[in-house]
Amino acid sequence: MPAVLVHGVPETTAVWDGLRSHLHRDDVVALALPGFGNPRPDGFTATKEAYVEWLVGELERLQPQRPLDLVGHDWGGGFTIRVVSTRPDLVRSWVTDAAGIGGAAFEWHDFAKLWQTPGAGEQFFDEWLAKPVSERPSVFGHLDRTMADCILALYRSAVDVGQEWSRDFRDIPAPGLVVVPSDDPFLSSAAARRAADAAGARVAELDGLGHWWMVDDPARGAAMLEDFWSSLA
Repeated sequence: MPAVLVHGVPETTAVWDGLRSHLHRDDVVALALPGFGNPRPDGFTATKEAYVEWLVGELERLQPQRPLDLVGHDWGGGFTIRVVSTRPDLVRSWVTDAAGIGGAAFEWHDFAKLWQTPGAGEQFFDEWLAKPVSERPSVFGHLDRTMADCILALYRSAVDVGQEWSRDFRDIPAPGLVVVPSDDPFLSSAAARRAADAAGARVAELDGLGHWWMVDDPARGAAMLEDFWSSLA
């Protein structure tokens, strides 16, 4: 029964490296979103629905007989809530730090709104891609044109994601854990708690940690996951 980790935007699977080193299980798989540190498949639209369909396919491939433990961060967490809303049979458990995306009143952060604006989003990434990697903050270190184009397509498909996905993110039968880092500037803790309540999930508070909690304190993040998984036995 593998644990499957799904990263966010703009990231690669490297965001999980520190946390994985602290996990006491040898069945952990970190999936790479198409176009994020790897090629964008021909014809792949990079919309939110396309990524969810891709994730469902990966989960079916990894575990055709038994459900698994799914963990998503940022957009990986958004795809997680959609998968457990529509295909809860694929998972034994689920963890997300982006539960607010499943709430009807979800509101995007300022970067997302910029990326959703035609012209402004392209200019933003053109400027970052023109900078040497050494001059970029670490979160943009892996950015390339393929990733930038996927980010724009993804965010522009998700302007009203809360209204579109909230009706299904309720009373999820598989056990869930909503991670709420206290210092996350991008995702609302109040929205996360409301969504957790609607889905019937537990809440794990991470005081003093930010959006990249798995990087800020990988040992603490790993311990949180293992405590949750051990409670399911």
